[in-house]
Amino acid sequence: MTRRLDELGAHVSVAGGLDLAPGRGRELGCGAIQIFLKNQRQWAAPPLDPRAVTAFRAARRRHRIRHAFAHGSYLVNLATPVPAAWRQAVETFSDELRRAEALGLGFLVVHPGSHLGAGHEAGLAAVARALDEALARVPRARVRVALENTAGGGHTLGGTFEDLAGIIGRVRRAERVGICLDTCHLFVAGYDIRTPTGYAAAMERCARTVGLGRVLAFHLNDASAPLGSGLDRHEHIGRGRLGLRPFRLLLNDRRFARVPKVLETPKEPEPTADLRNLATLRRLRGAR
Repeated sequence: MTRRLDELGAHVSVAGGLDLAPGRGRELGCGAIQIFLKNQRQWAAPPLDPRAVTAFRAARRRHRIRHAFAHGSYLVNLATPVPAAWRQAVETFSDELRRAEALGLGFLVVHPGSHLGAGHEAGLAAVARALDEALARVPRARVRVALENTAGGGHTLGGTFEDLAGIIGRVRRAERVGICLDTCHLFVAGYDIRTPTGYAAAMERCARTVGLGRVLAFHLNDASAPLGSGLDRHEHIGRGRLGLRPFRLLLNDRRFARVPKVLETPKEPEPTADLRNLATLRRLRGAR
């Protein structure tokens, strides 16, 4: 029996080839996948093989993956005040944008980064300059940038909707920039989405600052760290401090019905972890 595909998905591996990722998503019954475009722990990467591009696009059509997007390298810090490091970050991010465009992906998720003590406003301005330069290098591309909200610890930017709006408001081509909301990050950054009132307040704040139309995706993760702790510790759905209610509220929020929602929960135990978490989420849809 063929599983019904939906807007739910997972971060899937590209081990063995990019073209294997859509099939891995299909095996989970997903209509959405997130991938890495290269080894996320290394700066250098060989050029994207045109044959790999063709194979990926064909596999995505064959497996009917409606939403496909990428997560940027964890090495990239677009907010750094160090000129050489900022330049390297922009070069790497620009390369990933080109790869995402070649593969026909909808957007590239990136963390705003850390200002490393240079100051909040300086950090926001550095991210905006980086986005301006990177987007100017792919002027006719359709791929967009999705700034991910963060846990907000230390000098990290993006822990508030105001941070995200502050970056977008500085970008020249703001129509090419949206956001990706991570449920764990929202909670540990101080947004208590565990109750209907708290959830509504968080989304109202998002609407007033960034705009709900800029929400391009969600990362669905429970949190093992406390509210407002600033600690980025993902947990399986319903097994952390968030519990099931915020996921039920989100999955039944008609405003986000067509927005892709992918897991970034722990992968252990493989291969059942994603299947179990997705099954939990699907049971919550339609539940009140």
